Amino acid sequence: MGGTQDLQALRQQAAQDPQAVVREAARQFEAMFMEQLLKSMRDSAQASGMLDNEGSQLGTEMLDQQWAARLAGRPGGLADVIARQMSQQLGLPDASGTPVTLQPLERPARGAAAVAPAANLPAGAAQAASAASAAGVAGTGSTASGATVEASPAVPGTPAAFLQQHQAAAEAVEAASGIPAEFMLAQAAHETGWGRHPIRNADGSPSHNLFGIKAGAGWNGPTTDILTTEVIDGQVRKVVQRFRAYASPAESFADYARLLKTSPRYAEATRQAVQTQDAAGFAQSLQRAGYATDPAYADKLTRTINTTLRLQRSLNT
Repeated sequence: MGGTQDLQALRQQAAQDPQAVVREAARQFEAMFMEQLLKSMRDSAQASGMLDNEGSQLGTEMLDQQWAARLAGRPGGLADVIARQMSQQLGLPDASGTPVTLQPLERPARGAAAVAPAANLPAGAAQAASAASAAGVAGTGSTASGATVEASPAVPGTPAAFLQQHQAAAEAVEAASGIPAEFMLAQAAHETGWGRHPIRNADGSPSHNLFGIKAGAGWNGPTTDILTTEVIDGQVRKVVQRFRAYASPAESFADYARLLKTSPRYAEATRQAVQTQDAAGFAQSLQRAGYATDPAYADKLTRTINTTLRLQRSLNT
């Protein structure tokens, strides 16, 4: 994104035009964020093909850097938010000469009051999640005064649109289970490639299985058989697996939370999510428990959780 010479140039310019330096630094921060977002999206996609190698991967990374540089710094983007935040911290005025005052970035505000987490997910959690999802697909936020504001709909097919589509359902399940909505949204994004690679039924209809949960012997609901990628004995293989199917995405969120809360193998992952809200600890515990066969699953999921948190902050600003 920039080297030592760029940094030295910024330092020299800071004394003459500090606001311009802030804008350029914000643009570079946004470019770094966009590059991580693109990498997260690629990590969420299917496994590498037979013709992929280190050379093609390097080319892909360089292409991502170019796209990130082109996308960064556009009006109304994340760079504007970062610039305002930096201006406030440095005590610089905005373009009109008015000192900037911003609230610090925190975990995205909830559109509904939080409910004490239950020990086990209640049977009506899926219905509650469905109702919440239907009531507000675009999502809501809160201003500093406490007033509720409606989030602007995101461009369809983007990560932002995926988060807005499922946020209400995730928050409803968080209220019942205590598992952070951001963790669930991120894992759903990772498992489906931000909604680009959903598990479908045999007739092509959506299975609404957002978490890649397989149908074991104890599952009595509908299922779908899918050719999937697994890492077996260190080898990447294509195998047919049977997955659970649901009537709605909200049912998928509720069943995922129920699996984590009731299965002893995921007890540590649940503790990391509910008690410490440690993204890396949560992802590593899931991998140790055998949630996925990908040896890099924890690292990929951690990056996606961090990307989700940053993206939600930009959406709610």
